[in-house]
Amino acid sequence: MDAESLLLSLELASGSGQGLSPDRRASLLTSLTLVKRDYRYDRVLFWGRILGLVADYYIAQGLSEDQLAPRKTLYSLNCMEWSLLPPATEDMVVQTSVVKGRFMGDPSHEYEHTELQKMSEGEKVFEEEVVVQIKEETRLVSVIDQIDKAVAVIPRGALFKTPLGPIHVNRTFEGLSLSEAKKLSSYFHFREPVELKNKTLLEKADLDPSLDFMDSLEHDIPKGSWSIQMERGNALVVLRSLLWPGLTFFHAPRTKNYGYIYVGTGEKNIDLPFML
Repeated sequence: MDAESLLLSLELASGSGQGLSPDRRASLLTSLTLVKRDYRYDRVLFWGRILGLVADYYIAQGLSEDQLAPRKTLYSLNCMEWSLLPPATEDMVVQTSVVKGRFMGDPSHEYEHTELQKMSEGEKVFEEEVVVQIKEETRLVSVIDQIDKAVAVIPRGALFKTPLGPIHVNRTFEGLSLSEAKKLSSYFHFREPVELKNKTLLEKADLDPSLDFMDSLEHDIPKGSWSIQMERGNALVVLRSLLWPGLTFFHAPRTKNYGYIYVGTGEKNIDLPFML
């Protein structure tokens, strides 16, 4: 959710229990304004909160003028002091995939994982147990990246692609109509397209290249991984991810108000295919 409309966005998402205490809201309003100024971001999004056993991680993201350029991610434990996280890599995701359970809430905490590694001594090749230490900060980077790629959402038309390539905020976007807002096909993944590149020219024939340049949620696997509901007498549409419980997207039809927030433990629901 955009930091500039934080209070309204939190109010719209509050139906899912995603609220913050008044002092946290005040701290975020002040500190995210300073983050935008100091880091010279085009926009700052309040991404959400990952719940830890000792403390919670509050997450924000900075966007450049090109809205689909890699986002900068920051975290805070007190909503005032922010630390920049390194970019996620494939090695990080593989390394941290073995860590299960809740976050501690301490970036310097180290998880210990025992794995078998092949060792050689002369011509002999044997396996030996090696203890690998994984920092919680690395796990935090990996989980945020996975959630972004899987369930970060934006409504169709909120961004537009210029003929030269960069993606900008669509200042003329006035919201989805009520009928469009009820369709899963009206919402896109807020990241570089993956499935779109595999579509044939015939499948792309009806797409508007300036608006339909991201992957639609309607083809997500497993099918049924999104819950879409109308609330407040059809004045608000809410999408909830069943794959990453805690991710809530909201949009008030016929207005510019939309956004998403994640409040959860940072754990994926790997049993979802068996639950549907």
